[in-house]
Amino acid sequence: MSASSESGLRDGRSPDGTALASGPDARAPQPRTGVATADVGDTPDGRATRSGTEAAPLRATGRRAGLPGRSLLRVGPVSLQIRRRAVLVALASTGLLAAAAVLSLSLGTPYVAPADVLRALSGAGTPYDLVVLDLRLPRLVLAAVAGAAFGLAGTLIQSVARNPIASPDVVGITQGAGLAATVAITTGAAAVLVAPAALLGGLAAALLLLALGARHGLAAQRFVLAGVAVAFALRALTEVVMLSADPIDGLRAQVWLIGTLAGKGWTESLWIALTLAALLPVLAWAGWALNSAALDDDTARGVGLRPVARRIGLAATGVVLAATVTAQVGAVDFVALVAPQLARRLVRAERPPLVCAALLGALLLVLADLAGRRLLAPTQLPAGVLTAAIGGPYLMFLLVRGRRRSA
Repeated sequence: MSASSESGLRDGRSPDGTALASGPDARAPQPRTGVATADVGDTPDGRATRSGTEAAPLRATGRRAGLPGRSLLRVGPVSLQIRRRAVLVALASTGLLAAAAVLSLSLGTPYVAPADVLRALSGAGTPYDLVVLDLRLPRLVLAAVAGAAFGLAGTLIQSVARNPIASPDVVGITQGAGLAATVAITTGAAAVLVAPAALLGGLAAALLLLALGARHGLAAQRFVLAGVAVAFALRALTEVVMLSADPIDGLRAQVWLIGTLAGKGWTESLWIALTLAALLPVLAWAGWALNSAALDDDTARGVGLRPVARRIGLAATGVVLAATVTAQVGAVDFVALVAPQLARRLVRAERPPLVCAALLGALLLVLADLAGRRLLAPTQLPAGVLTAAIGGPYLMFLLVRGRRRSA
């Protein structure tokens, strides 16, 4: 080795002039290519820089971070990832919901022009204030908040179970509420006790479901199978109670089990709205926690999470929502099943987004109630009949599609 080479090595350079790092962090010299490579770092003032170039602000976007279709919204020290397609779907759903609301307030006997509906809602005073504000608006608001709550409940339960058919009306929660309400109706309990009894019945069914499905890490297959078994057992008990009851009371219970918004309004809406407000912090946490709910247990524990406790918390939140809404409006089936999957397919996401699922659930129930009022007018169909007409074929579509994928 020549003297000049030895001097270069002592100075931290290779014989060809490439700088060498010393110590435990030493790395082999990188060959130069025709494409410039740069590392991205942070300066002390928080600006992103590229090595070898002058420090310059680097806008944080989903595309720059390698996440197509997403953007990063930075609020102080917190960064929120926003899917642009989800925003568009939410805006479109809001517009459709507003149009459906005006249509629902307009159609009926008497017919109210949309312009008069808007004037009545603004407080300008019209001859139709009684019809719009006192007769139709309470039912519309109830349909919207109940549908939103159903959409949220279905999203939480489906995301935890990782199964598109795991909705409250499939895994037994609705059936538990129906059994308790049927017992209350057929035994002559006061009307004000039917909703609390249904709520307790739904929660009791959920406890039974969690006890059966929470073993071995709340496995998705075990959770759904346990729910289906609980649903069949509770439905059978409900039929036994109805057959042994007075025919008039059995008919009243049957109407409740179908699910209807007729004769209901502000009181039921208030209970659902209070439940949503009380669970709002939990729902905000759920929007973040759902990102890790699909991780397997070993991976979740490896990043410092407690997967079983997290999934049980998410499932419990969905159960409380589903039981509360069912207690107020009856067993309106399939909204919690269809809304989350419709939102997921429109957004093209791995899991149903909460906001979009809530808006689509509200839209579905508003349209179902409107169709029930006007399709066979003056005869009114319960909203549950229309949602079952939509959800039944959709459930068969999911089953057939899953079978083709597994084949």
